[in-house]
Amino acid sequence: MTFPETDRERAWTAGVGAAVLALVVGSVLFYDTVYGGFVWHYFWGPVYADAHGAACAAWNGGSPVLIDSTVQCAQATEPVAYPGYTLVSEVGYMVTLIVMLSGVVFLLDRLKVGENRRLLFALLPFVFFGGALRVVEDANDAIGGSAVPYPWNSFIISPLIYFTVFFVAVGALVLAVWLARRDYTDDFYRPLAAIGSTVLAASLAYLGYLAATTDHVHFLPVFTILTIGIATVLAAAIYKGADAFAPEINYGTGVAGAVVIWGHAVDGVSNVIGLDWGGELGYPNGDLVPKHPVNSAVIDLTQQYVPGSITAVIGDAWGFLLLKLVAATFVVWLFNDDLYEENPRFAVLLLVAVLAVGLGPGTRDMLRATFGI
Repeated sequence: MTFPETDRERAWTAGVGAAVLALVVGSVLFYDTVYGGFVWHYFWGPVYADAHGAACAAWNGGSPVLIDSTVQCAQATEPVAYPGYTLVSEVGYMVTLIVMLSGVVFLLDRLKVGENRRLLFALLPFVFFGGALRVVEDANDAIGGSAVPYPWNSFIISPLIYFTVFFVAVGALVLAVWLARRDYTDDFYRPLAAIGSTVLAASLAYLGYLAATTDHVHFLPVFTILTIGIATVLAAAIYKGADAFAPEINYGTGVAGAVVIWGHAVDGVSNVIGLDWGGELGYPNGDLVPKHPVNSAVIDLTQQYVPGSITAVIGDAWGFLLLKLVAATFVVWLFNDDLYEENPRFAVLLLVAVLAVGLGPGTRDMLRATFGI
């Protein structure tokens, strides 16, 4: 049976097509300004530099040059792209995420699935998988790029890794629904979770193999144990405290909201442990360094306004943990029954997205420390 395209789907397709067309035409007509100064500078350039393990990459009139010295990077002619994120790229990824979520809602509408919060739990392994897969590339860099050479490693570096994990998850969802509708399984949630768990286990097994066979990857389980343990205690305390003193916070999400808060707690705790206590816990390169502009900004503010005598004792990354817990709790509180009843599939996917933007990076930071890379 075929379903006619709805007005919303036509509008989404037209909007995405127009945006892509504008970027393509702009990049062709104004190569240096649109492509070099925007697309390459903020999106592809950081991937290119990261994939080659360089300190930065200079546009150089359309013939990018890789630079290994931070001093030379500072002296290079702009645009210069550095591995990692910028505020511009993070906003771009956020907009892309929202657009992709809308497209997935149309897919779920056609499949007539996804209105149950069980989808969040079924997709949880894929969120872990995204963080673990990114650490595979970190490990690849540590061993000299021999395992996943360029350009293939670009697909497991931000932002392309988001698309990689997205298409793996969507493909798994379609397969799981197919299995359920042919009565191979009672529902699609279990095979979906099983597929996610399988790809996650494969990533972790590969990291374990590298830890056992190379000198550049280690195994320090204390980081995972502490991160998961502390994050679980914090999320449980917030969930139980909200039930007792502000039940409206949990009213619209229930246990699913607690999972979202827990995912952001993992992000915050992994940063505190890795950035402030990495060296003390055995991380071979001392303390980790922040990978996100927001994290770096919070640490800078903490160092600026909190006396050094205090940060010397408790560290300077705890402000990021507090921000994550407060923000996640606030977002969970916004998910009321009206939002769920108006568009349950979009509400569930939005919960998944909120979880992913916390637990995904948190998993990467946790596993980077755990495998000493």
